Amino acid sequence: LSAENIAKAKRGVRIVNCARGGLVDEAAVAEALRSGHLAGAAFDVFTVEPAKENPLFAAPNVVCTPHLGAATSEAQENVALQIAEQMSDYLTAGAIANALNAPSVTAEEAPILKPWIQLAEMLGSFAGQVTEHAVTGIEIEYVGEVGELNHRPLTAALTAGLLKPLVGDGGVNMVSAPLVARERGVHIAETRKDAQGAFGSYIRLIVTTESQTRSVAGTIYSDRKPRFIQIKGIGLEAEPMPFMLYTTNTDTPGFIGALGTKLGALGINIATFALGRAEKSGEAIAFLGVDEAVGQDALAEIARLPQIRQAKALRF
Repeated sequence: LSAENIAKAKRGVRIVNCARGGLVDEAAVAEALRSGHLAGAAFDVFTVEPAKENPLFAAPNVVCTPHLGAATSEAQENVALQIAEQMSDYLTAGAIANALNAPSVTAEEAPILKPWIQLAEMLGSFAGQVTEHAVTGIEIEYVGEVGELNHRPLTAALTAGLLKPLVGDGGVNMVSAPLVARERGVHIAETRKDAQGAFGSYIRLIVTTESQTRSVAGTIYSDRKPRFIQIKGIGLEAEPMPFMLYTTNTDTPGFIGALGTKLGALGINIATFALGRAEKSGEAIAFLGVDEAVGQDALAEIARLPQIRQAKALRF
């Protein structure tokens, strides 16, 4: 099926090749898909296999699956057993092997990556919840030992955490996050750096929006629990909790008392309280863990405190 023969076909046809690779001119099909002459295409055999690169991969309205070649009953049985074993590894150990749309994770890597994946998603979630403008790009810095780990699942988890508050929980997950980010025009950059500062290993996320750049960083302590260690370049130490309150405020005497009094009057109990500031009398932040969700009416009351510039109720 050459470019000449494709041109003779009526506009809007669909082509499926599950017979043999090379029977169809793949570049011609890709061009016909882009022009709209073909309505769609589906391939599971390719001219060059394994198909690591192919003109069809970048074309619209095309479905590509790998050529498994399980044409005999014995081969089909072995493939079924292999899939069952791989699903068992995923459900019991978190290992991911041979997935088409998810980063691979070995059984040895899974327990090491698990707390870092949790941290990465929380860093993304924090940024997504406090960001009020469209995100145009993110930069993820893997500093120290974490830079030696398999970073693909970490980036996927962080991106998913960032996008969930923006598109809704059902609209994105670790599998779909990279694609959703591309569709929304969000550029993702990753860098690995040697250890620096007080922490030997941490992840730092820098988010660029239409109006500003914001950063947040976190690490894993020896108890394998995540901690926020920096927000907007300001150092602090905060353990994530299901319900949290984040404020930016002017560094003035009496703010801690005023905020605590206000929360007490609203019936909100403080579990943890982390503080940081850029400089004396400059910008400061407070990051509090609370026992219940902060409602919109309560948040509005908190935001009316004269020292507060921004107040956000967060969930993790």
